Amino acid sequence: MKIFPAIDIKEKKCVRLIKGDFKNKTEYETSPIDQAGKYMDHGFKNLHIVDLDGALTGKTVNLNVIQEIVSKYDLKIEIGGGIRSIDSIKQYIDAGVDKVILSSGAIKNKEFLKEACEKFKSQIALGLDAKDGNLFVSGWKENLNIKTIDFLQKINRYGVSRVIYTDINRDGMKISPNFDETIKIAELSNCPVVISGGVSSINDIKKAKELNNKKIEGIIVGKAIYDGDIKLDELAKEISA
Repeated sequence: MKIFPAIDIKEKKCVRLIKGDFKNKTEYETSPIDQAGKYMDHGFKNLHIVDLDGALTGKTVNLNVIQEIVSKYDLKIEIGGGIRSIDSIKQYIDAGVDKVILSSGAIKNKEFLKEACEKFKSQIALGLDAKDGNLFVSGWKENLNIKTIDFLQKINRYGVSRVIYTDINRDGMKISPNFDETIKIAELSNCPVVISGGVSSINDIKKAKELNNKKIEGIIVGKAIYDGDIKLDELAKEISA
């Protein structure tokens, strides 16, 4: 079970949002670069980064921050946030990230997703964000009225290398992830799935590991780290390949 500590970047700062709401954000004093270093010092191998400025603009706003993190630290980074073109994907791949996370742009344009998977084999992850089983896009403001499971079945053969499944109702709320729904997604998916949204304590990490589901690759931990609900020392003890 891989553990992906999270960094959300806005205006060069680490922030966390509640249910993706930009008006309901908490800023933290640590810079994204220092936070990444802290994670590596604790032995973490993987890192989940979201460029919130990119999500708002559709541009690689914080590319230079990502480049610095990649050059400084030996971490496998997955990066998402407003990536809507092949050129943007290439910029991140050239910077040395492990996987690029596509979401709204790829969900609204399946041909873009297909092309990305063909051009960047094993390097495209797909973020599926759901509320009450329905797929949401555009910063979680637009309900596509499509069941997440139905969409996954349509794109399952495209060659996506990782699915990140987020339950919007739980994101930033620290009320535990939606394990049941994640298991359903994992059973359908042709690629590994990462649990996202709602991690509240070390017990959630232990529960994820106890699922012993080979289709579930890892879990993302964000706000619970920043708020001190999970100490990095105890989380580091749960690291496994």
